[in-house]
Amino acid sequence: MNSNEVEIVVYGAEQLCPSCVNLPSSKETFEWLEAAIARKFPDQPFKMTYVDIYQPIGEIEQLDFAKKVVEEDMFYPVVVIKEKVVGEGNPRLKTIFSELEKYGYKAI
Repeated sequence: MNSNEVEIVVYGAEQLCPSCVNLPSSKETFEWLEAAIARKFPDQPFKMTYVDIYQPIGEIEQLDFAKKVVEEDMFYPVVVIKEKVVGEGNPRLKTIFSELEKYGYKAI
């Protein structure tokens, strides 16, 4: 079982990504992802952070990355774990779960 808390940061916006018309909003994706991770890795601590790319608040790294998402026209939401982009636009649970397993998370 993992005792180190990993932070998953989701960068998104109120408005839908222009290329993501039929997908859930960034906030909906954030909530869905949080629930899916809690189900897959019960009783294993993790931290979820949501950063609005147009009105970012948080640590300097998060502010810089939010700016990058806008400037580089990345598909959002963008999911980042330990400074690695693990999902963009329509994040895949398998990819995110695999990344968490690298940090000691065990599916139960």
